[in-house]
Amino acid sequence: MNFEEWAAKPLLAAHGIAVPPSRLARDAAEAAAAAEAIGPCVVKAQVPTGKRGKAGGIKLAATPAEARAAAEAILGMEIGGYLVEKVLIEAQLPIEKELYAAVLNDPAAKAPSVLFSTEGGMDVEEAAESNPEAMRRIVVDITKGLSPEEALAALDGLPLDGQAAAIAETLVKLYQAYRALDAELLEVNPLVITRDGEIVALDCKFTLDDSAVPRQPEIAPKGAPERMTALEREAADAGLKYIELGGSVGVLANGAGLTMTTMDAITHYGGTPANFLEIGGEAYTKAETALRILLKNPNIKSLLVNFCGAFARTDVMSQGVVEAWKALDPDIPVFFTVHGTGEEEAVALIRRELDIEPFDLMDDAVRAVVAAAEERAA
Repeated sequence: MNFEEWAAKPLLAAHGIAVPPSRLARDAAEAAAAAEAIGPCVVKAQVPTGKRGKAGGIKLAATPAEARAAAEAILGMEIGGYLVEKVLIEAQLPIEKELYAAVLNDPAAKAPSVLFSTEGGMDVEEAAESNPEAMRRIVVDITKGLSPEEALAALDGLPLDGQAAAIAETLVKLYQAYRALDAELLEVNPLVITRDGEIVALDCKFTLDDSAVPRQPEIAPKGAPERMTALEREAADAGLKYIELGGSVGVLANGAGLTMTTMDAITHYGGTPANFLEIGGEAYTKAETALRILLKNPNIKSLLVNFCGAFARTDVMSQGVVEAWKALDPDIPVFFTVHGTGEEEAVALIRRELDIEPFDLMDDAVRAVVAAAEERAA
């Protein structure tokens, strides 16, 4: 779950990290009123995506009239596929130096990593490429946390205008916020040193671990609505886990892990997955709904059904798909591969009811479904 800046920054402030005074505005009149109270300000589009400045979604305003005009220009824009419906009116600060700081889940290290760079205000990838010596990484032992001494040691040798200790303290607070908020990512870009020597977060990107939403009942309601396609929304309303992609090979599997493995295999053999859709557990009872939604995607040229059961019975899952297939009678080639509990019964069912021979090996099924998609697309 992503959070817009207006919702993320107060979370930093609650953990002792300074942020500029600001007010949220939903129309130009509110923007002007906020600027009247705040003074010279920055008018910032509020959408859960980056590159707002490059898109024209961040403008300086010296007066309430300028803030009104800036809000009128920004509201209604589309940035990264999101419609701008509100702006943050934030006090301008005298910036001496722009920095970058973040804490994120690091799969390679199997631990949180704290990133810091003296190249703030730009994409972190560009910063790391243009000046790799300016980027520092701290892999954190979650049993011990991040100490001020570790943070300070990581900053050694960087030109920080005598503010290394204060920045190290800010990094510690950022890590503490990351842990307390169940974050996947907590990024501040830019983190600035002002001419008065303050360390202030001018922006904040916060991504909450979806699995931790029940643990964060006070902040979760402020998360940005997830952007969905029409089919994704229809699937969500039906209680199905469906993600629409741009490929031509439809995927129907049980369990998220097997579904993603199937998608990887399709890519490995030269195909492109059209979707993520898993109907494990009791979702097999929604097989007809799932299949109907999947088939509404006109890009799908072939379909792979991949079931692997341990506790869940593959014959029960296959029964749901077979009945759905017979009810909808789609005109695309379908390929099955079934393994695990109830496998013999499932294979016999598919042969009898659909006159289709399931594949013994998943790789063979993937090769076949990719070839069929390519043939129909030709």
